[in-house]
Amino acid sequence: MCSKKSKHSSNSETLQKISSFPDEVLEKVLGFLESHKDRSSVSLVCKDWYNAERWSRTHIFIGNCYAVTPEIVARRFPKIRSVILKGKPRFSDFNLVPEDWGAYIHPWLLFFAKVYPFLEELRLKRMRVSDESLEFLSLSFPNFKRISLLSCDGFSTDGLAAIASNCKNLVEFDIQENGIEDRNGDWLCGFPESFTSLEILNFSNIHTKVCFPSLEKLVARCKSLRVLKVNKNVDLEQLQRLLVKAPHLTQLGTGSFSQELQPSQFASLESIFNNNCNLQTVSGLWEVNPVYLPVLYPACAGLTFLNLSDAALQCDELAQLLVHCPNLRRLWVLDTVGDEGLEAVGSSCPLLEELRVFPASPFEDADIAHGVTETGFVALSYGCPKLHYVLYFCRQMTNEAVATIVRNCPDFTHFRLCIMNPGQPDHLTNEPMDEAFGSVVKSCKKLRRLAVSGLLTDLTFEYIGKYAKNLETLSVAFAGSSDLGMKCVLAGCPKLRRLEIRDCPFGNSALLSGLEKYESMRSLWMSACNVTMSACKLLAKEMPRLNVEVIKDEDTDDCQANKVYVYRTVAGPRKDAPPFVVTL
Repeated sequence: MCSKKSKHSSNSETLQKISSFPDEVLEKVLGFLESHKDRSSVSLVCKDWYNAERWSRTHIFIGNCYAVTPEIVARRFPKIRSVILKGKPRFSDFNLVPEDWGAYIHPWLLFFAKVYPFLEELRLKRMRVSDESLEFLSLSFPNFKRISLLSCDGFSTDGLAAIASNCKNLVEFDIQENGIEDRNGDWLCGFPESFTSLEILNFSNIHTKVCFPSLEKLVARCKSLRVLKVNKNVDLEQLQRLLVKAPHLTQLGTGSFSQELQPSQFASLESIFNNNCNLQTVSGLWEVNPVYLPVLYPACAGLTFLNLSDAALQCDELAQLLVHCPNLRRLWVLDTVGDEGLEAVGSSCPLLEELRVFPASPFEDADIAHGVTETGFVALSYGCPKLHYVLYFCRQMTNEAVATIVRNCPDFTHFRLCIMNPGQPDHLTNEPMDEAFGSVVKSCKKLRRLAVSGLLTDLTFEYIGKYAKNLETLSVAFAGSSDLGMKCVLAGCPKLRRLEIRDCPFGNSALLSGLEKYESMRSLWMSACNVTMSACKLLAKEMPRLNVEVIKDEDTDDCQANKVYVYRTVAGPRKDAPPFVVTL
């Protein structure tokens, strides 16, 4: 049996041998690591590995644009070609963050142009993007190939025209769920006649008509086009013409699906889908006329993702479509399908892994009897044992139903249950929904993301703190009884990275209970809670490496902190905060 000293000596020798690889070899090996987490872990092994990882890294993910500066990024990684950058807090999706809060991309682009002239890929989420920024991007990076804008705002179709005109090597042009000012539909005309490299084109959320002749010519020229998602102004006849010219599509977002077709046109479109055997994803189907859904049937056997979140289908229409989709892994629908539609999902899609059910009319009276309930969710869980990701908007739920669902599907990694009427109890027993979410965290050991809703007491959060050991993101709204709830979460949940709270009774004691936790987290959001400015100042004083920001509303008491955003940073307080953001 060897001594501790000899063991340590042996480990050091082993590490020396590992580190003695030539830099070129080590950098090549590390190049095979695709996970950002894995690469970060590798960089901590020793100085040689740190340097090798530094020089071999070409892709970077930044989850908060204020957690670091572009200067710091460039010093750490000199050879970046691909950047994923996120900006505003997620609650900006619910209009809780003012439009001019920040997250501007332009300063990043100005610096990247100096240090990364070879930049090829930029993916932005919830960033403020101007037409000036898009034009600068298009002119500053000659090898630029991929742009993806998701939930960004501040730009117009003029900015898109600059990308089309100037990015000669563009492979991906993906514009999703953005606040775009539609000035005209001629931006597609900017692509030169010699341009042929596009593989991904998504403009599904642009509302104006595009110049269809330009679109048709572009699609015809780009022989490697794999993804095409058009907006609702493209009709069925035009879609047919595009599909003829793009036979290799794997993802299709249709336009409007309601144009009146002659029998010959119907047969022709059906034939095209029959020949398009590579399709894996279908979305769009705006204003769908169910009469024309059968044209899709020939292509459904290979589908793994069906996004019907823009198609208000009824249960029978969904059932008839899903019979042809035995290999479906992901399904997004509106709650117009009802419980019977979800029963059909359970009967037809045994391989389903992800389900999202969105409300067709989220602002209608909660007493209106329509949508989906616990009945459909339970029925689906019996037929889809592989289900591990769910986002479910409903108007009622029971504790027993949720317990049954997680018994049937114990591998949930993402469980987001949104009971739309705030504070809604179990509608059969009138009890709080504590045991429902207790069942989730006890049964689902792989759970990483959880959104809770309904009438909840502190018991729910006691369960979460005690059992949710792999939880990374928790979203809470209109729930809890006292500060104890938040304290339990912060004391437990060792892997927690994001905590999002709105309209809860948590106050100063709850906020300050996380002093030892926040530095290991990415961010904390609290709005419409019982937090004061004095508590926020104390948090900022005790934790100087955190940015503690308070967003002030016009009608907010000066002593209250109605919206608090706390995040870890190595960059210090940001320099572009507007007057209504107080950095403590």
